[in-house]
Amino acid sequence: MSGRVLLDTNIIIALFSGSIEIIEKLPTVSAVFVPSIAIGELYYGARKSAKFKANSARIDQFRSNSVILPADEETARHYGKLKDHLRSKGRPIPENDIWIASLAEQYRLTLISRDRHFTEIAGLKVEIW
Repeated sequence: MSGRVLLDTNIIIALFSGSIEIIEKLPTVSAVFVPSIAIGELYYGARKSAKFKANSARIDQFRSNSVILPADEETARHYGKLKDHLRSKGRPIPENDIWIASLAEQYRLTLISRDRHFTEIAGLKVEIW
């Protein structure tokens, strides 16, 4: 695989856990982006953990070395379209995942995830790692 990708939260967590699969695949892509939503999910997870300071420091380090894509008005347009598409299919997915998919669509990135529910979104480029 080569190209521009957006990492889902579960891929970042796998990277933090030292997943060989993720570590070996990342160098095969040309550009890696991280959704601001995933950073929020990571900080939430850190707050719930017994190792808040260590986990927050890891996220800070990761964030400082990453290109973070924030949600904006254009993202909101994509979100509205995607959420309506999923509603009409009767196939809802978690709210944060709709925002992440919206960023992937907006920037024409391949979404890298372990969540198969992203395949419910017609036209979204998804790779399950």
